[in-house]
Amino acid sequence: MAHAQSNSQHATAERHAPVPTTGGTERLKCVPPAFALRERIAAAAEHAAAALAKQHPPTRRELEDGARRLLGELRLSDAYLGWSMVAVASAFWHDQVAAVPYHRRLLLLPRCLRDERRCPADCDELGLLCRDCGACGLTDLRAEARRYGYRVLIAEGSPAVMKLILAGKADAILGVACLDSLEKMFEKLVRSGMPAMAVPLLCNGCRRTSADEAAVRRLIGVPYRPRRQHTGSYLPLVRYAARLFEPDELRRLAPAARVEQWPAVVDQAAIEQLDPIACTEALSYNFLVAGGKHSRPFITLAVYDALSGGSAAGPAGAEHAPRLPDAVKAVALATEAFHKASLVHDDVEDDDAFRYGCATLHRRFGTPTAINVGDYLIGLGYRLVAGQRGNLPAEVVADLVAQFASAHTRLCEGQGAELLWRDARDKALRPLDALRIYALKTAPAFEAALLAGARLAGPIDTLREPASRYSRHLGVAYQIVNDLADWTSEEGNKVERATDLLAGRPTVLWALARERLDEVRRRDLQAIAAGTPGGEGAIERAAELYREADAFGRAQALLEKHHARAIEAAAEVADEPLRRLLHFLADAIVDRRPLGSY
Repeated sequence: MAHAQSNSQHATAERHAPVPTTGGTERLKCVPPAFALRERIAAAAEHAAAALAKQHPPTRRELEDGARRLLGELRLSDAYLGWSMVAVASAFWHDQVAAVPYHRRLLLLPRCLRDERRCPADCDELGLLCRDCGACGLTDLRAEARRYGYRVLIAEGSPAVMKLILAGKADAILGVACLDSLEKMFEKLVRSGMPAMAVPLLCNGCRRTSADEAAVRRLIGVPYRPRRQHTGSYLPLVRYAARLFEPDELRRLAPAARVEQWPAVVDQAAIEQLDPIACTEALSYNFLVAGGKHSRPFITLAVYDALSGGSAAGPAGAEHAPRLPDAVKAVALATEAFHKASLVHDDVEDDDAFRYGCATLHRRFGTPTAINVGDYLIGLGYRLVAGQRGNLPAEVVADLVAQFASAHTRLCEGQGAELLWRDARDKALRPLDALRIYALKTAPAFEAALLAGARLAGPIDTLREPASRYSRHLGVAYQIVNDLADWTSEEGNKVERATDLLAGRPTVLWALARERLDEVRRRDLQAIAAGTPGGEGAIERAAELYREADAFGRAQALLEKHHARAIEAAAEVADEPLRRLLHFLADAIVDRRPLGSY
């Protein structure tokens, strides 16, 4: 494969360049059709990136402003805004990617570059198991990256990438993907402080894609130049939040009372080998470490750090994150214990079949046992908080207990409202009612994790009101993200689409659809939720009704609205490091997915 793109490849790229679409953000994601134009934008991006402050990762607004100035100076249309933002972000991180040894870099290549008709490769949870058959360009690109020492992953989406990042397997990400994927994943990486560079594909979508090979090879060949990192990053705190649930750290901070080492896999055979008194503890600790994003522990750790000097989010964060006080770590663990308890109980109440890719606890061990495990996890959470009374002032421990108790009761109110609606005959639900349920079901956990970190750092009188408002809007936005994700076929906890609809759970999508559908179509939707008719055809019919009522588009608009209101609440926070963290959380949690994926 040649190192420079040939004239025929240029022609192919121009033929495949997308036509600008109207409305939404798609019109801002056009690919510059000519190689020379792409090179001009890349060169101008270096100057735009040089104007950005280096102390913190650039925000979306900073990248957008820099890209707009770049396009103005080059007298180009804002149709190339998305492409230019990627170019500015890549230029910003170039020196810090160069400071990462090759063996600590991850190259992410898209599966859509393969020839699906000829590709013999299988896939696993981490992506494509390439056989290096030579039927597509992936073989040569992967071979070149491996000569440098890269870890290479051929995958779509972020779960596999985040798994490697959290495990500490990579310190820089270099990726090739369409602009839609880059908007979804790389923006979060950049905001977290993970050095990341990317080359967008020459067309969006998952068919007939191609890449600028010269640009990809230049990306792979970024030379290694050792130097000290100079941009702060939340990545050490993200990783340490995950590390809390590794066996050694968990045993140190939350020692088990019954068994020194619980079994790695708890099944019926393992249970029979344990003292019956120790079984609940073993099941509970195993579920505590089973999976999840550990968002709430991260929030508690990061808020405490932001209000205590911000060392763990600074350039030397990897050294400082493990030095946070054990009392803070224990309270962060408690937030996850409370969260996991709610998941066990939710799974029972909704009779969900899967959690973290495995059968739910009540499906494996029965409903009474699962309820008991959830109750144990609640007790474990309070035990962790109360256990800090020798390490924290009594009034701080009392405030933490009160905060968690308030969150617990409000969550139960939201869940209770959802259960009553689920069992109602007419399934009538207004969008406002759905949002009220969301505010009670999800927001209290975010608020408790946030205010816990703040209270550990000091008084929170002036922070309480904006933090509560921020958490409410962020919790609503988070739940809408989950509603929309339930209609995609991406990897995750769920193994099929539309599980909320089929289980009769209230969602804002349902409420938005009912609001606009006539009575006949409402009855159609109700019949699907009742299981008549069933199967994939019923799901497609429900999706058709949702699209007819513009439920997906209107839900996306509500998502953007509540995200914007969370940002407004964050702007009222006086502490700059905390304000920056709240902006990061809002952008990391809210997934701006293209409407075409529903």
